[in-house]
Amino acid sequence: MSDLNCLIVEDEPLAAKIIEDYVAQIPGLKLKGICGDVFSAGEKLRTDKIDIIFLDINLPKVNGLDFLRSINNKYKIIITTAYHQYALEGFNLNVTDYLLKPIEFSRFLQAVNKLYNQHPEDTSVNNGSLERKFYFFVADKKRHKIYFDEIVYVESLKDYVKIHTLTNAIVTKFQIGEMEQLLKEQNFFRIHKSFIVNMAHLTAYNAHEVEVGKINLPIGRTYAELFKKYIEKNIDPK
Repeated sequence: MSDLNCLIVEDEPLAAKIIEDYVAQIPGLKLKGICGDVFSAGEKLRTDKIDIIFLDINLPKVNGLDFLRSINNKYKIIITTAYHQYALEGFNLNVTDYLLKPIEFSRFLQAVNKLYNQHPEDTSVNNGSLERKFYFFVADKKRHKIYFDEIVYVESLKDYVKIHTLTNAIVTKFQIGEMEQLLKEQNFFRIHKSFIVNMAHLTAYNAHEVEVGKINLPIGRTYAELFKKYIEKNIDPK
């Protein structure tokens, strides 16, 4: 996949710098400019090829949503704002994501990954009859494409997580709670404050620990009852 050209439309220098730094950390994104108002942004769109616009709402003279209506869905839009009350209107205008300031890098990365996951060329398996969910995780200055069904378990490392797959492991900047939200629809279960396991790779369990592959992981006391209920409902119904 070729690089995606980005434009930041933001009138607050500090907020613009944060987004600029985030863009620089994600391989495949290429920053083409920073504009402080919609007029300079419109001029930039006329002269450069832009794929993604990181768009603030509270801009001088013309706000971001009015600008968005004027460009007729020609670009992928990620809203970056301090105002939550415009979220519904933003999604009605088909924005890719709506980020509330202050924006954490992991949340920013999730928004960018939506763009890649929407791309059709990487979602098929074999003849395309099945779809495998995946995510691009940033590690070692690269975006690593990881299919969810290949993740065995996720380990918390404070502000980072270590993702253990069938073939290797990577460390990426995510908190364990954010990973739990990302994986919650994909047959994963959090068994401990530091571990999320892929239940498809569960090979054995008891009241105190689970076995995934050849690894034994503890079940935290606060998660034990939820785990028991999950097992009874999904794996070992009576």
